[in-house]
Amino acid sequence: MPPGTTPARRPVMTETVQDDMLDFARRALRAEADAILRMADAIGPEFEEAVGLIVKTADTGGSVVVAGMGKSGLIGQKISATLASLGVPSHWVHPADAAHGDLGRVRAGDCLLALSYSGTTEEVVAFAAILRQDGVPVITITSGRGGSPLERLATISLGVGVVEEACPLSLAPTSSTTATLALGDALALAASRKRSFSPDDFARRHPGGLLGGLLRPVTEILRFTAGANLPVVPESLSVAEALRQASEIGRRPGALVVVDGEGALAGIFTDSDLRRLVLRDASELARPIAEVMTRSPRALSHTALVRDAVHMVREHRQDEIPVIDERRRPVGILDVQDLIAMKVVRD
Repeated sequence: MPPGTTPARRPVMTETVQDDMLDFARRALRAEADAILRMADAIGPEFEEAVGLIVKTADTGGSVVVAGMGKSGLIGQKISATLASLGVPSHWVHPADAAHGDLGRVRAGDCLLALSYSGTTEEVVAFAAILRQDGVPVITITSGRGGSPLERLATISLGVGVVEEACPLSLAPTSSTTATLALGDALALAASRKRSFSPDDFARRHPGGLLGGLLRPVTEILRFTAGANLPVVPESLSVAEALRQASEIGRRPGALVVVDGEGALAGIFTDSDLRRLVLRDASELARPIAEVMTRSPRALSHTALVRDAVHMVREHRQDEIPVIDERRRPVGILDVQDLIAMKVVRD
């Protein structure tokens, strides 16, 4: 910077400019939302046909191959990932690479989902033409204007409609790619529903991260289990005797599990219950635990998932949750701290 000059200052955003920016952002979001809403009103029988073809491909051991160039290619990768996570085998192929060996990624039992808003993208059209010659069915997602080269190759043609791009002067695909992604998600969800894709199926495909944690069986995360380190006492005992038996176990959870004469869950006696009892009158430790316990507490089945425990904690603010088998016998107890450690609930 030359001596004696003052560095240029960043212009201060005025309230008017700020208002204009927010108004511009709202218009952009509404343009993309409108594209999806208009498409939702326009889909028809061809959507059901496309779902049927995807389901048939998956049921017969095939894969949905997704292809697109540029931004459509990026959208295609996400659609392919969604299909795969929902139980429909799928992979993405770059159309330009198809002519250089990647055609070998496509098998006779597969189908192609080809994306091109204009329907004229040369690499996508060429890829679809080769596969059609080999007898591979092709689903296309274009604007749906009709008559484009890609639509003419389609076994089933889907359209997102003629949309107004949120980007000024349509310099970058925005509303069109959003609509394409939404339509791809709808195809994946509908195919998953038609194939009766279950939460257990989803859990097998998502063993990691927060989703995987929520879909784990509660029995996998129990630190305190009956017959090991969980005090299970009969309801006929006094509070003092129940505490004495529990002390023999060593480190224990913040509650005792109380059972009836048949070994079924009758109640729990928490550290908070003990504290209130002692503060009221220490002589009450001689009372039967059945008289001071929390009777018939909410419990989880041993087949429940962590997400069920999270729901119970959030809905009922229950810190200790008994886990029981089909005969209501205690299997263990889940402490809210275990869920906090997994980061599926907050302290």
